[in-house]
Amino acid sequence: MTITIHDLAAFKAQGRRFVVLTAYDHPTARILDRAGVPVLLVGDSVGRNVLGYSNELPVTMQEMLHHVRAVARGAERAMVVADLPFMSYQASLAEGVRNAGRLIKEGGAHAVKLEGPHDELVHRLSEIGIPVMAHVGLTPQSVHGLGGYRVQGRGEAAQRVLEQARQLEKAGAFAIVLEAVPAALGAEITRALRIPTIGIGAGPDTDAQVLVLHDLLGLNEELPRFAKRYAELASVIDAAVRAFAADVERGAFPDEEHSYR
Repeated sequence: MTITIHDLAAFKAQGRRFVVLTAYDHPTARILDRAGVPVLLVGDSVGRNVLGYSNELPVTMQEMLHHVRAVARGAERAMVVADLPFMSYQASLAEGVRNAGRLIKEGGAHAVKLEGPHDELVHRLSEIGIPVMAHVGLTPQSVHGLGGYRVQGRGEAAQRVLEQARQLEKAGAFAIVLEAVPAALGAEITRALRIPTIGIGAGPDTDAQVLVLHDLLGLNEELPRFAKRYAELASVIDAAVRAFAADVERGAFPDEEHSYR
């Protein structure tokens, strides 16, 4: 049975922390789903981690739909949440509703995620039955407006971030990502909201933690300060490819076992 927004609400009520991981393709989604990850986020971070863009801004709706479909086909139990990419919802309410609907209807996602204080859009999507995960603090789609990837919510700005989170909950968001905010603010927002908070660089006291899978697996050369490598798959892949090449060069592959008769 697929994880639902009610399950996540129950996790928070029970004090049960959970994880969210990014997924961009079918085999990865299948592995994470079988490992028991309750929420798979098809983030616009696909731009930096898979498509080779320098940031998230170039990612299109067509690219998001392509990756959402692949992940949805690989997930049997996990909730699939899809990012609305840059300029797919900022221009008008109608465009935001239409594109969110495409991620659900065409992509197979169970919910969408959007960045910033778009209370009206969150309310409208919730009204028509599209669950929305909100996102405050460092919002990567606003990287130029923020002057880079900087910690948000320090000093007097903390109250602004807290109020944004409260308004998004009031508008109908079922969960909210807190990115790159001081740990104390992450804890305060988590206490203030009834909906689950999902931290990424927001300290240890949020209800859940999300990481980019490529950071966790050691596939990215550079890590954000808040990320942690749990494996070194880049070196494993390198060694496997070199071993294969060596076997080919010396005529050891394919051998009799791996040849048709």
